[in-house]
Amino acid sequence: MKKKPKVSIIIPYYQKRKHIKKTLNSIFAQTYKNFEILLIYDDKDLTDYFFIKKNFRTKKLKIILNRDNLGAGHSRNIGIKYSNGDYIAFLDADDVWNKQKLNIQLFFMEKNFYQFSHTSYRIKSLKNNTQIRIAKELNYDQILNSCDIGLSTVMARREIFKNRSFPNLKTKEDYVMWLKIMSSGIKIYPVKKILTTWRETKNSLSSSAVQKLLDGYRVYRIYLKKSYLMSLMNLLQLSFNYIVKKFFNA
Repeated sequence: MKKKPKVSIIIPYYQKRKHIKKTLNSIFAQTYKNFEILLIYDDKDLTDYFFIKKNFRTKKLKIILNRDNLGAGHSRNIGIKYSNGDYIAFLDADDVWNKQKLNIQLFFMEKNFYQFSHTSYRIKSLKNNTQIRIAKELNYDQILNSCDIGLSTVMARREIFKNRSFPNLKTKEDYVMWLKIMSSGIKIYPVKKILTTWRETKNSLSSSAVQKLLDGYRVYRIYLKKSYLMSLMNLLQLSFNYIVKKFFNA
C-alpha cells in the first residue's frame, strides 16, 4: 500500500489570540490526518505562547520560538527548514480551512503530479462583507501585475522551496516567492472549490494600503531588478488590478 504523503502546515504567529483557536481547530477538523503543524511564534511577549500550549496539547503541533520579532516571511522560512512533510501548506493565524481542504487539494496534486496549487477562497471583511476569489491556472506573466494567489490556499511539493526563501518584507513577501517559483516555469494549478476563508483583521499589515504600495514597489525594483520607471508602471498596474478585484469583485 502506498504511504500517505505528509503535509507540513506553516503558521507564523504574532498577536492573533482572538483568532488562533478557530484557525488551529480548522486544521484538527481536517478529514486528512497525516499532517504536522509548525507554528512559528514571532513575539517576545510569551503570554499567547502559554495560551496556545495550554489549549492545544498534541504532538502534531510544534511551536518554534523566535528570539526576536523576525516577520512572517522569515518565520515561514524557519518553518520550512524544520518541517519534514512531503508537501508544504501555508496558513495565516487568522484564516480558516474547510475540513476537506487538505484531502481535496492533496488528491488533486497527487493525481495530476502537480508541484504547486491553490484553491478558491472566501474573503470576510471587517464589516462582515464577503467576496469570493476563484482560483485560476496561472503562469509568471499572468501574476506579474496581479497576484491572484491566496497565501492560505497554497500547497506545494517541498522540493520547490529548495534554494528559495521568503524575503524580508512586511507585506507581499509571499508574492515574491510565487514570482520566484513561477519564473522557473513552474505553474500553479487551481482547485476551484472554496476551501479557505481569509479574514481581514483590524490593524493587520495586509490591510495597510501605504505598506502595500511601498512593498509592491520593492518587489519590482529590488527583487525583480526592474528599472525605476518599469517598477512604477508595474506597481500602478498591480494597484489598479487590486482595486478592480476589491470593489468590483472581478
